[in-house]
Amino acid sequence: MARTAKGSVDQTSWRQIKLAPATLLYGPNEYFVQRANLNLKKLFDNLHEESEVISINAKDYRAGELTMHTSPSLFNTAKVIQATGLASMSEPFLHDVMAYLKEPQSDILLILHHNGGNRGKKLLDIFRSSRTFNFIECKELKRDHEKLEFVQWEIREHGKKIDPRAAQVLINAAGNDTAELASAAQQLVEDGPEVITIEIVDKYYGGRTEATAFKVSDAAVSGNSREALRLFRHALETGVEPIPLVGALAARMRNIARVHKTGGSAASLASNLKLAPWQVEQAQRDSRRYSEDDLASILRALAEADAQLKGEATSPGYAVEKAILAIAAPAGRR
Repeated sequence: MARTAKGSVDQTSWRQIKLAPATLLYGPNEYFVQRANLNLKKLFDNLHEESEVISINAKDYRAGELTMHTSPSLFNTAKVIQATGLASMSEPFLHDVMAYLKEPQSDILLILHHNGGNRGKKLLDIFRSSRTFNFIECKELKRDHEKLEFVQWEIREHGKKIDPRAAQVLINAAGNDTAELASAAQQLVEDGPEVITIEIVDKYYGGRTEATAFKVSDAAVSGNSREALRLFRHALETGVEPIPLVGALAARMRNIARVHKTGGSAASLASNLKLAPWQVEQAQRDSRRYSEDDLASILRALAEADAQLKGEATSPGYAVEKAILAIAAPAGRR
């Protein structure tokens, strides 16, 4: 039975799920829900040669429906009962499912999906405290370290490794959708080498705005103004939108400002700042190239570039180039 720390996402619970008479999948992440369903169905099918799949909508449920489906069939066919919509479940559903859980049947697999919230709190509490049933978190991956862990796990599960910085570029390029992240990781597993580097990820996803921003910011923070400007101008020529690119540059510089002249380990700062440890380590290294005045000037230049882009200025690209040069100049002197 899986449990999660408060505020975190347990990404392993659906992978390590064990067969139980009933499972509650809690959260809106459809990818985790689907994978948990598949894993449970596979485990159940290993015990039963044939099973019937029955779908129930808890919102539109009518009293006695579950009782009818869980009653012994004429041919003793095993059943997989999947109930969705528990966040809006009807009172009859809540009553019937709680009654069923008192005496679950061995030839029935009950899978419940609750999108989130406290509807049916008594039912949620039963699953959270039970040693008989599964309670599986299916929350969205919101924090950077959660996405990073997910990508690394997806790659590692297939016997390969990925460099943390390469994983971050993949996350930036593939977006926030868990299924897209999984699909991108799967492609790299199938086509890539044993250790997936930033160059490999760039080969597949380097044309996306977020990945391009990563390269521009890397060059600028390294003090290589010529390369940073070349990458930026090439990005514009190939149709990359400048607004999200400037946003990514600003996020990189804000991280640097947040760790500037701070003490403590990367691990402790990562927890407080809600960043991955490697991001803190990177920001700490980069921060040595800047003074407080440098950072203030850079952030003002980025804010001005963002305002000009959104205000449809006649030469918004020039403002972005000024911001890139503002980032690169101090770094180039150190």
